[in-house]
Amino acid sequence: MDIGLTVGDDLDRLEASPARFDFYELGVGEPTLVPGDIDPDRLDDALDGRDLLVRLPYSQRLATYVPEVNDAIVDYQRRLLKAAGDLGAEKAVLHATSADRDDTEFREVAADQLRRVADAGREAGVEVVVENVGHQHAGLQLSVLGDLARETDTPICFDVGHAYMEGDNKAVKRFLRSHGDRISHLHCHDVRRRGDTHLPVGAGEVDYGIVESELGDFDGTVALEVFTDDETLLLDSAERVAARLGVDF
Repeated sequence: MDIGLTVGDDLDRLEASPARFDFYELGVGEPTLVPGDIDPDRLDDALDGRDLLVRLPYSQRLATYVPEVNDAIVDYQRRLLKAAGDLGAEKAVLHATSADRDDTEFREVAADQLRRVADAGREAGVEVVVENVGHQHAGLQLSVLGDLARETDTPICFDVGHAYMEGDNKAVKRFLRSHGDRISHLHCHDVRRRGDTHLPVGAGEVDYGIVESELGDFDGTVALEVFTDDETLLLDSAERVAARLGVDF
């Protein structure tokens, strides 16, 4: 199991990040970090032998009611995935968003879009992992996401904090028990119900004992998504997660 760090869409932050992590997860896409504008040599120097994962644009909806727009979304994601593959990215995080998450008939459109983007990733040699963002108004609910991921044979990026914000620790346990076998990538951070998010692990209300009990044999990748540049807090969070999952860091 590898433990890495999300660095937003900032190459400067990647370069300044602690060297102990196994990989970095870099945000790509317009308007900030366009893959074609990334200097491969600078990126290689910053990675210094570590692996690269990418996060696809959060603001880009996965599915809309307009077929032509859906085609354009897939084309755009395909372009980003091709560029990410050329940079050596191993995985790409795709956010599970929809124009109408409550329209049950529309879920077939969302499933088709997810399948198409995942296939584009395979063509580029990048594993697309779909992330739960059901705590946001456009995000597909956890139960829907799990079913769509299974239906389309798409690996999951399970964001523990997002799941807690959607339905408390009970939602975390329920999803892990139902769909833990599909999880390839974890986003780990802590949150509080009052709205504080992406805190250092241990500073909030997430019960990481649930992650420990339900994912005891997890062998995928784990990205810390803690919104701080404080090295001590980042490394402490990594050590806490590693201890829960039974690995050294």
